[in-house]
Amino acid sequence: MKKVAVASLENKKLDPAAEKEMKARLFAAEKNLLNIHRRCKGDASETGLVQFAQSIHDLDELRKKYPTHSFASDTGKPVDVLIPFNSEYKFNLFVRDMGDELCVFMKGAPEKILKRCSKILVGNQEVDFTDELRKEISDAQASFGNLGERVLAFAKRSLPASKFNKSSYKFDVKGWKSWGLNPESQYSDYENQDGTWPMHNLTLVGVVSLNDPPRLKVDLSVNKCRSAGIKVIMVTGDQPATAGAIANKVNILKHPKKEFNYMHKELGLSEEDAWAQSTGVVVHGDLLAKKHLEQENLDDSDPKKGDFLRDWISKPEVVFARTTPSQKLLIVKACQDVDNVVAVTGDGVNDSPAIK
Repeated sequence: MKKVAVASLENKKLDPAAEKEMKARLFAAEKNLLNIHRRCKGDASETGLVQFAQSIHDLDELRKKYPTHSFASDTGKPVDVLIPFNSEYKFNLFVRDMGDELCVFMKGAPEKILKRCSKILVGNQEVDFTDELRKEISDAQASFGNLGERVLAFAKRSLPASKFNKSSYKFDVKGWKSWGLNPESQYSDYENQDGTWPMHNLTLVGVVSLNDPPRLKVDLSVNKCRSAGIKVIMVTGDQPATAGAIANKVNILKHPKKEFNYMHKELGLSEEDAWAQSTGVVVHGDLLAKKHLEQENLDDSDPKKGDFLRDWISKPEVVFARTTPSQKLLIVKACQDVDNVVAVTGDGVNDSPAIK
């Protein structure tokens, strides 16, 4: 038998100049690939958006041309004007330097963004966001959601240089929640406060749908759980239509036409009849939050506390949509309160409280 000598390069470092040249060649080679084959960091939604946008504009050039605006804090440290995405408020925001002026860009869940828009971009012209146009957007959003696609909305607003001077205006990046968090507010409510900028009365640019299919064989895994006597409850941040469509694909919601909301809204049954005849329910996180708030001050020993959650999870097929990390924890506790043995799976930081 011949012996083969293998030289290990793990501990050998390249010459800095050679390493730099090698990286440059790799980057150049990657640019010749199709967008979908290039290395792209981020979650499925972010990478999907990047690959989509790259087909229209070169993102490196755009980011270089219109950088995130930053200003000098009182200590002289540069501060980027941005709000990172958070699952509680479901949007992120950047202020970009467009050259002559600054511009706010916001992206997030449609129900969070649309409320903040008073205009819409039609044919490259800003027009009033009328009820008719809102219905058109809502119908498109529902259509995409029913296909199991994730929908994101995009909005913007230019900041006049007369007020938002690039060299001197200090944006209240840390305290924005006190004036900008409530989606029902108007810009006029806080425009005279120091450090604020428009987070309302924006212009809707459009919506984008993303196909984020379930992982392979999830439907088979759910069926195995059912055959073992395990009830599977889906808890997601997706909108209800998307959540319901995906739950149907993976056998969590096997009878979508016997879902409570479908029977009540589409078939016209009363709430009582729809609830009595339904085998499943898709619950919006906002409804969960409302019900929880109504009972928050009840004593823990009061049997009425949490009865709404116990009713929901009593259905054979249950899906919770647009949920927050804290709501996921409430759902787990509700399942434990009725003496269920609960196991939780999740692939994100937002799932960690419920998993713990």
